[in-house]
Amino acid sequence: MNFSTAKLHNNQTIHTDEVPLFREDTFCDALSELLDRKMRICSFFGDRIDQDVVKLYAVCADDRGGVLHALCGLFSHGSFSSLTGRHPQAHLFEREIYEQTGCVPQGHPWLKPVRFPTTQHYPQCPSVSIGETEFFRVSGDEIHQVAVGPVHAGIIEPGHFRFQCHGETVLHLEISLGYQHRGIEEHLVNGPHPATPFQFEAIAGDTTIGHMTAYSRIVESLCGYSAPHSAERIRAIALELERCANHTGDLGAMAGDVGFLPTMSYCGRIRGDFLNHTALLCGNRFGRGLVVPGGVGFGMDAEREKTLTERLSATFEDFLGATNLLWESASVMDRFERTGIISRETAQSIGLVGPAARACGSLHDVRLDHAQGYYRFTHIPVCTADSGDVFGRGHVRWQEVRESVDFILRELATPDTAGYRERGLCSPVENGCRSDMFTVSLVEGWRGEICHTAITDKTGKFRCYKVVDPSFHNWFGLALAMRGQQISDFPLCNKSFNLSYCGFDL
Repeated sequence: MNFSTAKLHNNQTIHTDEVPLFREDTFCDALSELLDRKMRICSFFGDRIDQDVVKLYAVCADDRGGVLHALCGLFSHGSFSSLTGRHPQAHLFEREIYEQTGCVPQGHPWLKPVRFPTTQHYPQCPSVSIGETEFFRVSGDEIHQVAVGPVHAGIIEPGHFRFQCHGETVLHLEISLGYQHRGIEEHLVNGPHPATPFQFEAIAGDTTIGHMTAYSRIVESLCGYSAPHSAERIRAIALELERCANHTGDLGAMAGDVGFLPTMSYCGRIRGDFLNHTALLCGNRFGRGLVVPGGVGFGMDAEREKTLTERLSATFEDFLGATNLLWESASVMDRFERTGIISRETAQSIGLVGPAARACGSLHDVRLDHAQGYYRFTHIPVCTADSGDVFGRGHVRWQEVRESVDFILRELATPDTAGYRERGLCSPVENGCRSDMFTVSLVEGWRGEICHTAITDKTGKFRCYKVVDPSFHNWFGLALAMRGQQISDFPLCNKSFNLSYCGFDL
């Protein structure tokens, strides 16, 4: 059976009436059909219309065709048919829908809390104290549990990890988050507000450029404006610098977890250099204030471009020297290779995104599959591996830094033939968002696909705004990567994913 869906491209805006509304008994069948056709869930969420009715929205990506499919369904009986048994990538989305709307996915294997919200945030749902949940248990005389967190030894964010072990071998890892749920999506309703850009910059502090780019394109699409070409160029350069800084930091952290101190020490300093290059653009190392709806808040003159070129070239030379030490060490490779393996089939089944997915052979990259902004006019090769292990995830990061630096230096070397400095850096967006509209924005952040979905009401305000950070897709991948591993490999596997707690908790 072929169901009709709304087809739209990345950052395209359509009227809410154009999103087909399915009956309760056909919505899940239509969504399942899309997933059977090898599409991915980008976003799946609920919007409570009134006391009795919940509207479910789903956005799926056809990466081969560069098209997004949107559909929705009205549910008035407090439940819908779970897709998790057939399509595991739906499991966390369905748990979140239940948590936020009270609409029950019938047949879901385990409706555990996602973020432990209170009834103050979501009145339709049962109140659960933070951290109170039932963990899966493996039974047996020689089975033991190891509980780690939520308070950790380092200055890091809170998260709880529950290992079921036989000796040193991990049989099952369960990850419980939600300890710093900030309710950002609730604060976005009836926006944009004056504080909205600052909230997006703080969704995940290491992904300021990525989330602000997605949000800015949402607003631009809803207002019917396009950022100037010159601004899109600066946005792309900043996004690639953000990728370089974080990938470099990850490689250093991975080196530290296997006791390889030279690369660890060098990469810590080099990450700071990449961050300083972002500060050269806007005065802030994490890019705050750089990306704004309509364009960018800071431009680049010839002198600044020359300085950035010189500094970036020197940083990249240092990066290669530090990371080549890593790949040339037999002891490091012995720890990286065949550790934390995820097969390509598993990665597709659970919906992995970003370097974690590309390390399993996936070719998905928003910059290529759903190109928007400056990426429509340039090409950055998709970097992949096929091992699906720690080595693969590290090597994909290494390759991506090389390609990102090559892109930035190539752009900085391009003559100013378009006269971009005279064309302005920001389009006006003061007219406000159009009413009763639906739009989706995808951005390839350094962790993977960032998805923002916005629905406006009759006044042009946000009726519903949904954020899916790449960590939301990938935390379960870390849990599966630990199965059959030694528990001592957890820090290394964890660093090879380096997922965000706050990006997940929102």
